Amino acid sequence: MMNQPILPALRQMSDFERILQSPFETFVLLDVHLSQLKSIRQEAKRHGKRIFIHADLIHGLKPDDYGADFLCHDIRPDGIISTRANMIQKAKKKGIIAVQRMFLLDSIALEKSFALARTERPDYIEVLPGIIPDMVRRVQEETGIPIISGGLVETKQQVEAALEAGAVAITTSNRTLWESFQ
Repeated sequence: MMNQPILPALRQMSDFERILQSPFETFVLLDVHLSQLKSIRQEAKRHGKRIFIHADLIHGLKPDDYGADFLCHDIRPDGIISTRANMIQKAKKKGIIAVQRMFLLDSIALEKSFALARTERPDYIEVLPGIIPDMVRRVQEETGIPIISGGLVETKQQVEAALEAGAVAITTSNRTLWESFQ
């Protein structure tokens, strides 16, 4: 599924046109208003792009079961990213790629995230911050689930280190990194 090392993460709608014209097939949508989702999805599809929506960051969307139903039934993105079990469950049930976001805060957060991954079996895990190659490797070994690395990745060397540690792709809103991997 991940056939590009960088997954551009859109934080600003001003970057949307850039992504539509880029060679990237898949991108991540962050920080947009709920009312924009349908038109963004339609335009992305028109350009042959796959869209992963970070459900926890959509303004106006409550990440409860109703919000999950809305995303899965009305928007139908190619992927849903979330820290919430209900979002992962609904996405998988509807045949949408499910990405569990895992924050590496401390050992307690790590163990809770491992437990969620064992229970929900997401298609991918996004590990944040993505600049700790040893943890990318550990999460992949512990879960057996492909890893996407993201957060605080600022250099091409950090991208390469995460990929060498086993990440299948890196999410980043850093436009310079997008351009480095086009």
